[in-house]
Amino acid sequence: MQDKRKALINKDPALFDTLVDVIACLRGPNGCPWDQKQTHQSIRDSLLEETHEVLQALDGGSSNQVKEELGDLLLQVVLHAQIAKDNGEFEISQVIRHINEKLIRRHPHVFDATLAGDVKQVLENWEEIKKNERKKGTSMLNGVPPTLPSLAYSQALQKRVARVGFDWDTDEGVIEKITEEVCEISQAQSKEEKEREYGDLLFTLANFARRQGIDLESALRGSNHRFYERFSAMEEICHQKGIEFKSLTYEEKNKLWEEVKDLSE
Repeated sequence: MQDKRKALINKDPALFDTLVDVIACLRGPNGCPWDQKQTHQSIRDSLLEETHEVLQALDGGSSNQVKEELGDLLLQVVLHAQIAKDNGEFEISQVIRHINEKLIRRHPHVFDATLAGDVKQVLENWEEIKKNERKKGTSMLNGVPPTLPSLAYSQALQKRVARVGFDWDTDEGVIEKITEEVCEISQAQSKEEKEREYGDLLFTLANFARRQGIDLESALRGSNHRFYERFSAMEEICHQKGIEFKSLTYEEKNKLWEEVKDLSE
């Protein structure tokens, strides 16, 4: 066992097989007690957390940070595959085989004689292939994970149906729908009505963002980050001046907000 561990230490760390063997060692006899007890469910939240950290790095991190976070995400993939192997379910080689076969099958314009002159045609072909892969009677929306954040789920739904032509002809039609939804919010009476109308407005905004090539989750994360930075700057200014932020008047708070906003732009 000690020789095997020493061999792993000396193995090329750039090889994918090294990562697979390291994870297997951690979960094997005389491995790590924590890794040995993990299940698909116990590390589910870690997979989600690492995914969001990759997104955060892509939004504003350095290339080194993106590289590091992708490595952490890859660890989650290999760990899930090792857990599955230990349970007698499948191995990482089967995961790789499956995705390779799927990529080749869904890109006939690259690996076969099927023609696709533009992105639109590629997506239409892709959806037709997926339709043939689905069980008869299964909705094309069935494969969109409902565990996605709501805004991302909305855009994913709308992206799917747009591939089969269920979409607005022009952006102006979506803008008119947004205006309509805002009016309906102002007319809503009960809390339930308002909640439904707000949902419809957000759904329509997500659709418009999709048409503009904007990922709404990323856009909102950016707005959240800017708000966090600006409000923190306001707090810091008050701290330096020995002023309690909450003691400022409404006008003073707005003036301070505009000041830090100008500095950040």
